[in-house]
Amino acid sequence: MSRAFIKEDAGGPERRYSLPARSDPGYDAAAALALLEGANAGDSYSAELATGYRWGEPQLRPYVERILADARAAANERLQQLAERFLRQ
Repeated sequence: MSRAFIKEDAGGPERRYSLPARSDPGYDAAAALALLEGANAGDSYSAELATGYRWGEPQLRPYVERILADARAAANERLQQLAERFLRQ
């Protein structure tokens, strides 16, 4: 079979997330955004693997609330919907 049709990294995250080091003070904010981006792409699982957080993680609420406020200000309905869904968990 052609290598073009073989998924060599099967089992790993489908998407790549640009996250700072876990020790970086901005990690949780980046992780919150990555979880929302993953959900938007229909791949929450990869975002959870990449960040180490589950969807609805209480520790990320303040960051998601900030993202929600920014999404409302920018009239980004999709991001607003995802952030609201995250906060309902």
